[in-house]
Amino acid sequence: MSSKLLPERPLIVSPTLASTIGLEEAVMLQTLSAWLSPQQGLRRQRQPDLDWVPVRDEDLQTLFPFWTAVDITRVRNSLQSLGILLVDADPQDRGRNFLAIDEGEAQKPAPKPQPVPANSAPETMGAASLIPLTWQPDDNWIRLCKQHAIPEAFLRDLIPEFVNYWRERGQARFSWGNAFYKHALKEWRKEQTRQGAYELATNMSGEWRPSQDALEILVNSGISGEFIEDAIPEFVLYWRERGVVHGAWNTKFIEHIRRQWAKFSASFGRDETPQVIPEDWQPSADCFEILQLAEIDADYARSRVPEFVLYWRDCQQVKASWNTVFLQFIKQDWARRLQQRDLAESSHAEDQTIAGSGQQRLKEQLQRFADRSWAE
Repeated sequence: MSSKLLPERPLIVSPTLASTIGLEEAVMLQTLSAWLSPQQGLRRQRQPDLDWVPVRDEDLQTLFPFWTAVDITRVRNSLQSLGILLVDADPQDRGRNFLAIDEGEAQKPAPKPQPVPANSAPETMGAASLIPLTWQPDDNWIRLCKQHAIPEAFLRDLIPEFVNYWRERGQARFSWGNAFYKHALKEWRKEQTRQGAYELATNMSGEWRPSQDALEILVNSGISGEFIEDAIPEFVLYWRERGVVHGAWNTKFIEHIRRQWAKFSASFGRDETPQVIPEDWQPSADCFEILQLAEIDADYARSRVPEFVLYWRDCQQVKASWNTVFLQFIKQDWARRLQQRDLAESSHAEDQTIAGSGQQRLKEQLQRFADRSWAE
């Protein structure tokens, strides 16, 4: 029966064999057996009673496309350690090996697991057994784990939990070292992922700015560059006051700007008719809703309207949306107001006898009050 979901012959694994030698080992053994059987075997000096078939590394990769070369070598070595798969290197071709399956060894019934005393010796090859209470991986398995840059201290910490887990399950294995090796690799990958996420997480800095990639993403999506720049101080101040640790500030900033821009666009749209600001101009209700989302005091915004109107009437400039200009003005003015408040609080705590520093702060405050960069 053909099926789009099964375009090729599926792999069939013996549950008994898998529970005895491991699932991966059973998959490789049965696939190799089916592939080697029809081929003409050779006799070699090593165990001449077996049929030896030359196999290249490329052949194994074709047989097992779902494994990497490292995984194929690992599973093959596991079968070798069990004495089921025999591998003899070809001295004339470094990329080829002679493989043979010891069917007598493979067809031996799995011995019935017997309880192992707590003070018994470590595992022995050729017989499945329960894990001893005092089990420890031998130096060869530790060395193999270290090849993956796993610290020995990390490996030692895994042993008690590993032993307790398998003693509670009561399962027998031929090689507890191999099982521990696989477990250590999996846990080390998890630890590296966890450490990477933790190292990226930081508090918001007062000097933080979105990356160039984040700015390009926002600009390419049609968001005004001025709108983005105006939102940065507000975004930084908001998260600094909350002291939140986060690992992806650029992503959070992109999400914030997109929400703000969507709200802004829905409220004001695109007015293509520039005009001089009316004498009795007032911000719309939608404008105050956006300011409320930015946690800017509405009464403070209303108090700034007369100055805003007077300035722009004197300038006689035309704008497509005075609501947009007012939002930018209030956000910048509010951010400066909060910065001045912080400066005043820190100045109050300093030594007032340092006249030079006080004069410098006064000069900076006067410069900020005279700042009209928002009108450019």
